[in-house]
Amino acid sequence: MRWPRKNDQESIARRREAMGIDDGLVTSIDLEPFAGAAESLVGVAVIPVSAVPVSIELGAYELDASGTLVETGRAVETVHVPLAHTEGGLTASVTRGALAAGTVRTYVLADRITRASCFVCANPAEAVALAAWIEDEVDAMRDWLEASPDPMLSRHARLRAADTHVVGPMCHVLWRWTTGDAVGPNMMTRNAYALNMGYVMQRAPVKPERSILEANMGGDKKPSHEFFRSGHGKSVLAEALITDEHVRRVLRTTAEDLEALSWAGTHGSIASGMQSVAFTPASAIAAVFAATGQDLGMVGTSSMAQGTGRRVAGGLEATIRFGGLEVGTVGGGTTLPSAREWLASVGCAGPGKVYRLAQIVAAAALCLEISASAAMATAGSENFFQAHHERGGLR
Repeated sequence: MRWPRKNDQESIARRREAMGIDDGLVTSIDLEPFAGAAESLVGVAVIPVSAVPVSIELGAYELDASGTLVETGRAVETVHVPLAHTEGGLTASVTRGALAAGTVRTYVLADRITRASCFVCANPAEAVALAAWIEDEVDAMRDWLEASPDPMLSRHARLRAADTHVVGPMCHVLWRWTTGDAVGPNMMTRNAYALNMGYVMQRAPVKPERSILEANMGGDKKPSHEFFRSGHGKSVLAEALITDEHVRRVLRTTAEDLEALSWAGTHGSIASGMQSVAFTPASAIAAVFAATGQDLGMVGTSSMAQGTGRRVAGGLEATIRFGGLEVGTVGGGTTLPSAREWLASVGCAGPGKVYRLAQIVAAAALCLEISASAAMATAGSENFFQAHHERGGLR
């Protein structure tokens, strides 16, 4: 049969019939609310969602006129973090980490998402000249975008800066944006295309031979040193002071063993060339992403992290920094029924909530880091082995 491309009821039924999917098999959920989320729809995947209560000291943030983050207040509350996953032991581990951490404090450090364009010039001299012109022209470019009557442009994506990198005849440009409460790849792509073709290609003092909208310098949906260092989304720091009592009673290890693991793990990360210095943040991030309708392709970039463990008076100071958590509370998968409900359950549905969501994700990931690291820090990593033996079963 010719594969139907539409997402109307008849096309969905024909695709399901071709796959041998009977009504009521695989899913009996009404598919109409999902028709705008994916092409060639045939059903939905159902995975379990668990929740972990985490005490978090959350910062309240807003952007000033220049695009700089300003903290406007702090408050401690217990957030029941939803985790959608099928990984045995994950929820139990996050729960243990949350108990050990007490209250996790979180900070949003920066907010920038980038589109990595490239202009190919006739020679290196012209590429150098173009780079200098672009960096001097950012304010004028921002005004041009905001004054444009083009209905395809996003009014929520605001150009904040442009970083250039010249290699050979190529002028690579990282256009840096803020995108409100959406993750923003679609809106900044539209604006970057207009900027490239309608401004740079038309007004630059040297005429590039070619414009490429995304030339991979940033590392979109891929781990990269650039995004690890300068961020791609919301840069967030989470920290907790784990008391000696909680280290002993909840984590069943010692602060000295945890510090020794941090030292060894950091050097192991360096030896492997890893674009991260952390234990297992991707598991927690993917679970929160899946529950709240985030783009799962962005887990790889979002989970790049730098963790620290330091012995202090009375316990262990544990921190984790995420260069760029790519999260949104409007648009995309966040509009789907279950995602919207889980976002609402943690006070993150709709506008004005994106910095809160980023902090919740970071706090959950730190809790997992604390528990998993403690299991590995025991003598011979016995607790880590035992957890996988019990949860994984025999094969």
